[in-house]
Amino acid sequence: MEQSYYVFSSGSLKRKDNTLQLCLDSGQNKDIPIERVRDIYIFSEMTFNTKLINFLSQNGVIVHFFNYYDFYAGSFYPREKLVSGALLVKQVEHYVELNKRLVLAKEFVTGAYENIYRNLRYYNGRGKDVSEVMDEIKTLYSHIKYCKDVYELMGVEGNIHKCYYTAWQTIIDVDINFDKREKRPPKNMINTLISFINSIIYTKVLTEIYKTQINPTISYLHEPSTKRFSLSLDVAEIFKPLIADRLIFSLLNKKIITEKDFDQEVDYIRMKDSIAKKILVAVDEYLKKTIKHKTLNRDVSYQHLIRLEIYKLIKHLTGIQEYKAFRIWW
Repeated sequence: MEQSYYVFSSGSLKRKDNTLQLCLDSGQNKDIPIERVRDIYIFSEMTFNTKLINFLSQNGVIVHFFNYYDFYAGSFYPREKLVSGALLVKQVEHYVELNKRLVLAKEFVTGAYENIYRNLRYYNGRGKDVSEVMDEIKTLYSHIKYCKDVYELMGVEGNIHKCYYTAWQTIIDVDINFDKREKRPPKNMINTLISFINSIIYTKVLTEIYKTQINPTISYLHEPSTKRFSLSLDVAEIFKPLIADRLIFSLLNKKIITEKDFDQEVDYIRMKDSIAKKILVAVDEYLKKTIKHKTLNRDVSYQHLIRLEIYKLIKHLTGIQEYKAFRIWW
């Protein structure tokens, strides 16, 4: 069974026959069968050689890199094997034609809104009064259908999130000192957690995109650009309320993570490595959760829901079925 591997210790990663070998500076070695590797996350100083890169490429293994501050730095994205020129043409067509792009962009925002609203409704029903925020978000949502371009839509999406975050102080049982989203750099515990877990979600989506024929650089809500896989940002918007936000609420309300797990630096706050490891374990456990799928009539994991979302997008692009973004239905 495939799994993600997270490396926090410095050393080198090599090819040993048809296996990966992790050689740590501490002298500890570990062999990893390549067929068990879904992707690899590097949080330390690691040495590679071209023999390894070729091996990873042959086996379609993505490697995600994070810097000292746990910020996502980039990915080694192997040469694509599942290519489709016909699909690429359709992707471009749906980006270039404004009406087609707007249909998809609105659906991404609508899916994210529905899942955000679901989170608020869940906590409102459990004694956390966020009804006022729910009303405000519903009003903002009503503006989506009137948006005439993606920039206007992004403004509505930003206001929905801004309003949503005002409810976090009520949802979370500890004083979180959180009144606005800060990314570069995050300056408090909540912003640090959001930035880190969201970046993990982006990479999880990117890994799933790689296993399909769709091109990760052509997106519809976020503007395509150089040096980024913007389609993963589009798809991640839908899943962040389900995975990232709920995980943050759970970790803080159960006091698995507290302010003591962060180090205050000069102009930002940094997670201790032990907490980053704990979060990654929690993310993987979350992604293994299963739910009875409404149309497939079988249990599927949250991880597989991401892949299914990309398949739905491909069906839309190729004219098979209109895309309807994932909504939490349970």
